[in-house]
Amino acid sequence: MTTSLRITEIFYSLQGEARTVGLPTVFIRLTGCPLRCTYCDTEYAFHGGERRDLDDILRQVADYSPRYVCVTGGEPLAQPQCHDLLTALCDAGYQVSLETSGAISVAQVDKRVSKVIDLKTPASGEQHRNLMDNLDHVGPQDQIKFVVCDRQDYDWARFQLDQYQLNTIAGEVLFSPSFGQINATDLANWIVADNLPVRFQLQLHKLLWNDAAGH
Repeated sequence: MTTSLRITEIFYSLQGEARTVGLPTVFIRLTGCPLRCTYCDTEYAFHGGERRDLDDILRQVADYSPRYVCVTGGEPLAQPQCHDLLTALCDAGYQVSLETSGAISVAQVDKRVSKVIDLKTPASGEQHRNLMDNLDHVGPQDQIKFVVCDRQDYDWARFQLDQYQLNTIAGEVLFSPSFGQINATDLANWIVADNLPVRFQLQLHKLLWNDAAGH
């Protein structure tokens, strides 16, 4: 049978966060997500979308002649066929990243993929969904992200950083202020005051395009 996936959108833009921030990237946004984070900015990807064959997806990606491809959602791993997509993109020679909530196992993700695992903080409302066994499958090419909504979130994230020594197993640990919920300068000051081995990041796409779909 032909592999197919339900796709919300495919677009070419600048990567707004993580290690490749600012680099032109093709984004493949898969439809569907089992989580309902309080700060979600892609609720339009929960439902709908269009079922497309893998070969058709690869043709559209190739039309952009990209170096970087990011598979995102929703929660892309909620569709088991996501693994086929990731492997096919790697085989095509792209530098591939996967943005995942970490609520679904990443054990079978192609080793060539750079995983960006978003550990859910208390204020997200989905902390209980964190699959901590995923940390066993994190390496130097991967990143662990915390979206921080308030001081309690920051303290919780700082504890996880220390408990699991995240900066020693992942290539980078990212602390990002939840857009519109926390003063970004406050988060930056906390990180500096505590001398944390993390990267502070702002979401570039929100600053440039005000979080419009397709960017």
